[in-house]
This record gives sequence, structure tokens and C-alpha cells, in this order.
Amino acid sequence: MIGGMDRSTVAVYEDRGLEWAAGKRPVRRPAARAFATAVRTGGWRADLGCGAGRYTPDLGAPVVALDASATMLAACRAEAPRAPLVRADLEALPLRRGVLDGAWANMSYQHLPRVRVPLALADLHRACAVGARLDVQVLAGDYEGRALPDDRVGGRYFAGWSSDQLVDVLAGAGFVVEQVEVEGDEVRARAVRDRTLADTVGAGMRLLVCGLNPSVYSADAGVGFARPGNRFWPAALGAGLVTRDRDARHALVAHGIGMTDLVKRATSRAAELDRDEYRAGVERVGRLVEWLAPTAVCCVGLAGWRAAVDRRARAGWQLRPLGGRPVYVMPSTSGLNARTPLDALVDHLRAAAAGPP
Repeated sequence: MIGGMDRSTVAVYEDRGLEWAAGKRPVRRPAARAFATAVRTGGWRADLGCGAGRYTPDLGAPVVALDASATMLAACRAEAPRAPLVRADLEALPLRRGVLDGAWANMSYQHLPRVRVPLALADLHRACAVGARLDVQVLAGDYEGRALPDDRVGGRYFAGWSSDQLVDVLAGAGFVVEQVEVEGDEVRARAVRDRTLADTVGAGMRLLVCGLNPSVYSADAGVGFARPGNRFWPAALGAGLVTRDRDARHALVAHGIGMTDLVKRATSRAAELDRDEYRAGVERVGRLVEWLAPTAVCCVGLAGWRAAVDRRARAGWQLRPLGGRPVYVMPSTSGLNARTPLDALVDHLRAAAAGPP
């Protein structure tokens, strides 16, 4: 399902990184300095994939420099002697929850396969405080592989992005995109970490669980359906979908159970959402499903599907697919839905995981 940073790419930077860095000029220095002023004064910011530290000194202080290559970190030390250096993987950031007020990622996430970027960004969302600033730049285009044309270094893994794809994956990861632009062969976005949940999704999902929207309680807890009175996790454990309570990452990695929401905006009550939000959410989730191709989708709560797709929908398999995949809609697992007992919720999740008849 997931894996660490591409070892071949890291090896290239270890062996030839200094040669590569010598030919790179800090052309984004004004943007780096603007980022520095946008981050909360005194707040920690990270240079993710810092390389030889081309921009680290311009990002303000305090700043931590992270890279998977020891060679690059040694070069960064000369540029930013006071910055803590951390040898780290973008897919497993060794940072405590909410520690960052800013994250600068210049041409680093492009070295991950596209299908693994959502979960990597979910980890970044975890490490960022609400309101943290994000500046991310990646390769533009649809290329993916280790033989990028005109790459004079060679051997590195690259994955290109369109601006629409980048906006979608950032929104799914819980960031509000303020600006996105394409310049030449690069696409960049500036965004803010929202008070919401990040999708935990990837390739090979056997079921994508789609909630209506995060509650404020769940957004602050960092996991969907987190409130003690919600029966989703007891039902998922009872149905054999998961083996750990309230652990969405483990559900994905160990069991192929992904999680997203129709609407990313967190509210105290789902009734605060309107039909336009649901419809836009269905479109986003549809694109996500078309891209990652889970075996099936399970919408938890009838209200969103009824508002956006079929106002007469009943629990069970739906006539209309989403992103080309079958959809099962089940009752809400909220404690407020007392008329649906836990055993019935277990049965619904088992049916969704089993696939359409």
C-alpha cells in the first residue's frame, strides 16, 4: 500500500547531489522570504526536502531542515548553521502533532509516486497547527517514472501534477488552497492548514469509507468518527474491517480501508451543510475514486447522498456509481441515530466490504 522514500532517488542525491546543487540558483528567494513573513512570528517552520539548503536561510526562524540524504543535509549545514537538521522521510515525518506553523516544500513531493502523496500530505497535516502556511512546488505534467526527459542527473523518480490534481490532493489532505499557478514545467500552490480531517487514501483500497463531513470534535482529535458516542469504529471492528480502534492510518495500511468525507468543512452538526457543498463534495470524491479506483465506496449517512445525488435513496447498493465504482449507502453511525442498532451497522459495513451481489 505504501512505502518509504524511493531509495534509488536518495542514492542519486547521496552520490551526485553536490554536483546537482552546484548548478541550482535560488530563483524562488522572494517567495521564500514572503513565506517567512506569512508564518506566525516565533512559530516553527520546516524546509521539507531542503537539499543543499538553497532556501533554508530565507524561511525565517526557527526553522528545521529535513532531507532523506545525508549528503544534502551536510551541505545545508553550511548554508543554515543554526537550523536543526533531520534526516527524514516525507512519508513518515518525525514531528509531533501540531508543531509546525509553516511548511516549505520546494520540488520534494514530486519524488513520491502520485498515489502515495495523499497519505504523505495527511502526515504533514498532522504535524501542522491549524492555520499553518504551506508552500509546495512540484513538477508540472503527467510524467511519472525514472527517466525524465532532459534530467541531466538521471536515475531520480519524478511524478508530475496538473494544477487541478494538486488542488484536489491538497483539499483532500485538509489544506485550503489560496493560490495555484503553473510556470513552465513547475506547478506551485500556497495553502493553509484547515481545522478538518485529512483523507487517508491510497492505491489498492478494498473499500473507501466516506463520511458526510468531520465534526469539530473529530477534526480536533485527528480521526473520523472520534466522538465516544459514535458507533462507526465499534461497528468496523465488529464487521472485521479493522483491528485497531480509531486508527485510520492503520485501517488503510493494514486492511485497505480508506477514509474521506463528502465535505471537508468541519461543523458541530451535519445539518449546517447545504446542498451545494454536498454536490461539490460528491464531484471531488468522484474524481478521487476515479483516480485511486477502490473496489467500492461506502457512504456513511444518507443525508449527503440524498442531497447531492438521489433524494429518494435508501440504505444499500445504489443504482448510480461514483467515479466508476459501486456505492453502498448506510445509515449514520452517530449516537443521535438511536433507531439503528449497532448490530445493523455491523451488517451494513459487512455488506459494503463484501461488494455488490
